[in-house]
Amino acid sequence: MQEPTLCIGVDVSKAELVIAMGPERRPCSVANDAVSISNWLRAIPSHALIAMESTGRYHTLLAHLASQAGLKVYVLNARDVYFYARALGTRAKTDGVDAGVIARYLVEHRARLHPWQPGSSLQQRLQDLLARRAQVATHRSALRQVFTGIDTKGIETAKLQAAFDALLQSMDQQVQALIASDAQMAQGCERLRTITGIGPQTSALLATLLSRFDFANADALVAYSGLDPRPNDSGTKRGRRRLSKKGPPLLRRQMYLAGFAASHSKALKPLYQSIRAKGFATTAALMILGRKLLRVAFAIWKGNEVFDPARLIPKNDLQKT
Repeated sequence: MQEPTLCIGVDVSKAELVIAMGPERRPCSVANDAVSISNWLRAIPSHALIAMESTGRYHTLLAHLASQAGLKVYVLNARDVYFYARALGTRAKTDGVDAGVIARYLVEHRARLHPWQPGSSLQQRLQDLLARRAQVATHRSALRQVFTGIDTKGIETAKLQAAFDALLQSMDQQVQALIASDAQMAQGCERLRTITGIGPQTSALLATLLSRFDFANADALVAYSGLDPRPNDSGTKRGRRRLSKKGPPLLRRQMYLAGFAASHSKALKPLYQSIRAKGFATTAALMILGRKLLRVAFAIWKGNEVFDPARLIPKNDLQKT
């Protein structure tokens, strides 16, 4: 007789894991370190399913160790779990309650969830570097704002900015060296760079993502990125579309920047202008353009061709040229 599936929910923090061995079970906790997690996993039956929210980096140790132990792992979007908890009418919020909600979410939704797959050591290293680079760039911009509007005479801000620039440059060099070490990734990354608006950072991010996940089609990639428009209709009323924002924020940011760069290019400025002419605001138009570039990136990665901007230029504008 087959044992019933055990759905385990784990609330992850930097210091500990709070674990619900099923929606109705009283939670327990273990330290969030390799030894403690490994000892706990030895007592888990092989048919168990483990779910946790994506926490940036604190969940990765558990996900990797559970996957290595042969267990099926699910890394959930925190927004989905948040709104699910609200729909349940949960009155309290503690780590134990959150773990129970995660376990219940897994019970009810596992049929449509995709198990988490660990990346290769190269993919993981690239992902970590790109994420940290984005954080460093954000802090550099924040420091620039700190000194805006004040007299910086005698304050060596230039040296600080130079140090940030040197750090970012060394990280970029490391990223490119890692990509060059894999022939398939290097070739794909080179083709991605032919896309107007996509530079070294965005191409590296896309190459890391597309080499790890085998998306069924461009729609699946767009949905993963969170750049898919979410309908808000009721009866005959057509509500305002908003992005689902379910995917990685870094990917959305890079595609926005790619759209911004493309909108100022000779090749794709007509496309941007045609989007604006339909009544879209600047930010919305840039996100739409970024989404189009993401679809192009999927096709370029899957094929062997380089980018042809003529395929994206509106027909009317193409006839004018």
